[in-house]
Amino acid sequence: MAFATIGLPLIEDAAQRQEPEAAHSPEGLSLQKIEPVSEARRGLPRWLRRTSGPVALVALWHVLSVTGVLPGEVLAGPSTVLSSAAKLIETGELPQAMGVSLGRALTGLAIGGSIGVTLAVLSGLFRLGEDLIDATMQMLRTVPNVALIPLLIIWFGIGEAPKIALIALGTAFPLYLNVYAGIRNVDQSLIEVGRTLGLSRARMIFNVVLPGALPSALVGLRYSLGIAWLALVFGEQINATAGIGYLMANAREFFQTDVIVVCLVVYALLGLAVDFIVRTLEKVFLSWRPAFNGT
Repeated sequence: MAFATIGLPLIEDAAQRQEPEAAHSPEGLSLQKIEPVSEARRGLPRWLRRTSGPVALVALWHVLSVTGVLPGEVLAGPSTVLSSAAKLIETGELPQAMGVSLGRALTGLAIGGSIGVTLAVLSGLFRLGEDLIDATMQMLRTVPNVALIPLLIIWFGIGEAPKIALIALGTAFPLYLNVYAGIRNVDQSLIEVGRTLGLSRARMIFNVVLPGALPSALVGLRYSLGIAWLALVFGEQINATAGIGYLMANAREFFQTDVIVVCLVVYALLGLAVDFIVRTLEKVFLSWRPAFNGT
C-alpha cells in the first residue's frame, strides 16, 4: 500500500510529461484533418458523369448509322445532322427560327405565369379567393390543351395569337398548383412567430408567407417551362410561317430526317438552357435553405 501510494504521484508526473508529446504527435487526434464523406468520395468530376450518358447515346447512334442497322431514310446519322445544322446556321435559317420560337415560348410563359401566380396568391391567401377560384382551376386543368386548338383557331384566327394562347394555357396551371400549395404549406409556427412579433398582415405576407412559398413556386416554374416547349411544338403546327416548327413542317414534306433531328435537338437545348437558368435562380434565392444534395 505504501509503495502504491508513493508510486501514484510518479505515474501522474510521467503522464503530465507525456501529454505535450502526445498533443504534438502525428498520431494525435488534434492533428488529424477531418473531411466530409462527400469530399472523400470524389471519383470522377460531376460534369463528366453528367455528360457520359448523352455521349454514350450519340456514340451508339453513330455506330448504328455506320453499320447500316439504322438506315439514313429512317433516321439520319450524327455526321449528317451536324452538317445540316451547320448549313442552317450559315444561311441564318436556324438562328432566326430559334429567335421566333423562343419569343413565342417566353411570351406565352409570361402571360400564363402571371395569370397562374396571381390566381394562386388570391386563392392561397384568402378563403374567399379559394372558394371562388380553386374549383374552377381544378376543373379546367384536366382539359387537354391540345383539344382546345380548334377553339383557339376559331377565337384568335391562325396567326400568332392561338400559339401564344396555347402556351399560356399550358404554363398557367403548374404555377397555380405549386404556388397555391406552397402558400398553404407554410409552417404554422412561423405564422405564430410573426403574430407574436406584431407583424402587420402585409408584412406577414411579404416577409413570411411568400418567402416560404418560394421553393414550391420555383418548382412550378420548372414544370411550366417544360410544358411551354411541349405546347410550342403543337402550337407551331398551326399554320406557322416561321420558327422551329415551321422548319420541321417543311422537312417533313421532303422527308429530311436530318433537319427534323436538328430541330428536335434545338428544342432540347433551349429547354436545358432555361432549366439551367431556373436552377441558378434556386441557388441564388434559396441559399438560406439547407437542402440535401445527394450522397
